[in-house]
Amino acid sequence: MAAKKILMLVGDFVEDYEVMVPFQMLLMVGHEVHAVCPGKKAGDKVATAVHDFEGHQTYSEKPGHNFGLNADFEAVKPEDYDALVIPGGRAPEYIRLDPKVIDIVRKMAAANKPIAAICHGQQVLVAAGVTKGRTCMAYPAVQPDIEGSGCAYVGPNATFSNAVVDGNLVTAPAWPAHPEWMRKFLQVLGSTINP
Repeated sequence: MAAKKILMLVGDFVEDYEVMVPFQMLLMVGHEVHAVCPGKKAGDKVATAVHDFEGHQTYSEKPGHNFGLNADFEAVKPEDYDALVIPGGRAPEYIRLDPKVIDIVRKMAAANKPIAAICHGQQVLVAAGVTKGRTCMAYPAVQPDIEGSGCAYVGPNATFSNAVVDGNLVTAPAWPAHPEWMRKFLQVLGSTINP
């Protein structure tokens, strides 16, 4: 398997599991992952939040860990990366307002590079205008955004454990889908894991 160079777009209050687990999984299988945040540099940190499903009308939110960034946002050139990952949480709601974030997503989508988004990460895809005519999963609260963009929304199953592939796009509803989401993303990347 040839190692890929993967860009991860994050921001403060990104969902803890949705940034840390994929970051570590992708490193574990030999890929290089650059985690960046608008307005921050390598060595800076973003705060994370833990979202849990405890029987309320929506998820609960608790403080997570600090997640260390390992690359400078301002230095990002989309052509230098093989793929993109956009975790969920509250960060997508505001990082999608950054013109450079939108430019990165549009360029990577136009180049048909693999893009993995989970939970609320699809808000960034919608803002970049790359979901029209596609099929996506997302956290249910993002369904109106998905459908309003001309994208077919696939609702999550009862355990939120599934993921959908549409060409280069791999989406999932929340962190319980990590095993299927990352497995499908690795397949789209052309990665193999030997037993």
